[in-house]
Amino acid sequence: MSLEVSIRKRLGEFCLNMEYTASDGIHGLLGASGSGKSYALKCIAGIETPDAGRILLNGVTLFDSERHINLPPQKRHVGYLFQNYALFPNMTVRQNVLCGLHYEKNGDRKKERFCRIVEMLKLASILEQKPCELSGGQAQRTALARILVNRPELLMLDEPFSALDSHLRLNLQMEIRDLLEKLQKEVILVTHSRDEAYHMCNDIAVVSRGQIVVHKDTKELFAVPEKIEAAEITGCKNIVAARKAGEHEVLVPEWGNLCFTVKDKVQDSLKAIGIRAHYFNTSTPMNRHGIHIVREMEEPFETILLFRYEGQEETARNVWWRIPKEKRPREFPGEIGIASANILLLY
Repeated sequence: MSLEVSIRKRLGEFCLNMEYTASDGIHGLLGASGSGKSYALKCIAGIETPDAGRILLNGVTLFDSERHINLPPQKRHVGYLFQNYALFPNMTVRQNVLCGLHYEKNGDRKKERFCRIVEMLKLASILEQKPCELSGGQAQRTALARILVNRPELLMLDEPFSALDSHLRLNLQMEIRDLLEKLQKEVILVTHSRDEAYHMCNDIAVVSRGQIVVHKDTKELFAVPEKIEAAEITGCKNIVAARKAGEHEVLVPEWGNLCFTVKDKVQDSLKAIGIRAHYFNTSTPMNRHGIHIVREMEEPFETILLFRYEGQEETARNVWWRIPKEKRPREFPGEIGIASANILLLY
């Protein structure tokens, strides 16, 4: 399967300029609220119309501004799961799911598809209940069933876990991922949660201000985010302006003009470096500099130490260091190091 999106849409001061391709698997659109990721899904589904561009799904043109093609939503073979699931409140689970089959006129096929999806999503025990009687997970599975009985070629999930309690979220993520892998459908998942994207997606496109700034394999994105926006959305706590000082050296003015040696070759267009809070180490000999601890914060399983480098500018933000509680030093060190491979170069 393949999806090709090249669209532009202006909404007041905001401009969506989306260039995106996807094939088989679960693909993530990761970005902050208001970045344009959900609006892009609505354009693919046919709920919104771009100003210009085209959208192709498996070689079929869903939208093409130059050729004046704009298929209605019901002809796009796209399933769209809304954030709030959009279940009909006055209908039972059975009736909600059957709504997805209203185009199917053959009674035997309708029954077979209904029974198959009810079994797959484990809905048999709640078929006569109404949405107000369902848990968050049950409502989500009901909404998915209503979409899947119609056999969409592309399934799009818009913040599907945002309405769930945190203790249910991880289990349901794993359940839904297993289900989607069995269905072998192309899936686009929109989320602002880096954990959700990491757990669910084969690859991730980072969306910022209406554009995709980075699109990579999930693990590679977290290891090498490349862009400041990608480092921020993947949870890097320490991002600071930097400039090239040599082929493998960077200078950080805000940290008292400290120089760091890095593994990768530095490009002239360097804007910043990123250091994840878990990467600092008291025993690492590389890039050791004097520090003083400003504050200590305790979490259930980790300790957060906020520190400043010697000579760090007063206006510069504190540096975050996260360590497991059992590894917290009895005495705070006067110096701290960071391996050259753990310094992210951001452009």
